[in-house]
Amino acid sequence: MAFNSDEFRKVLGSFATGVTIVTTRDKKGIPHGLTANSFSSVSLNPPLVLFCIDKRSNCLPAFQESEGFAINVLTDVQKDISNRFAFSEERWDGVKTKTLVTGVPVLEDCLANLDCSMYAQHDAGDHIIVIGKVEDIQLKEEGDPLLYFRGMYRGVHIE
Repeated sequence: MAFNSDEFRKVLGSFATGVTIVTTRDKKGIPHGLTANSFSSVSLNPPLVLFCIDKRSNCLPAFQESEGFAINVLTDVQKDISNRFAFSEERWDGVKTKTLVTGVPVLEDCLANLDCSMYAQHDAGDHIIVIGKVEDIQLKEEGDPLLYFRGMYRGVHIE
């Protein structure tokens, strides 16, 4: 290759993404979650979305055994919760959740929530691509998204 992994990461960081927290429950009912910006729509019919999870993630076994997960799209005032789910072991302290169709924890006060049943998982290099069939959705009409660009949180402020 004509580039190294640091250069590749820097180029990928030039694409602004939204920030999500992906949540699930393991077979014992324990909630798990992680911050992810590798989220995408896949299909409208059936309604499918995907996220990618690092094979080294301590949450991976929970997602691999789960029958569902939720994508929680963060607002620009939820930077702290994004950091907590990215770096802290105390992820769930004080976090308000509810459940929808699949029974996995869905975070309150997000821009949007997608409650998904597990559809497929695919090996892809150092990640697993997890595809879910959207079973229920919620949309908050007010608020701006939390964005990530070149290693930093950003917001939307176009005049």
